Amino acid sequence: MPLYVRDERVNQLAEQARKILKAPTKTDAIRQALERVVVQEPPASHEEKSEPTLAERLKAIQDEVKRLGRPNPDFDDKAFLDEMWEI
Repeated sequence: MPLYVRDERVNQLAEQARKILKAPTKTDAIRQALERVVVQEPPASHEEKSEPTLAERLKAIQDEVKRLGRPNPDFDDKAFLDEMWEI
């Protein structure tokens, strides 16, 4: 089955891979490159590189906000802004 690459950048990368791998065709070069990534890479390394879940990221943000504490109820925003703008 022939491989049709419509994206020009992907086509360029496939051609570069063909030259580097000394593959007879771009299809063969793509097959070799994919095999190196998928077949030869141990599955455990993919799991280690996984990003934290949304729940874990949110928990980290919530913990940081709790660490910062509550705002000062006696803080005067108007006075602060007036002083900043030299009013």
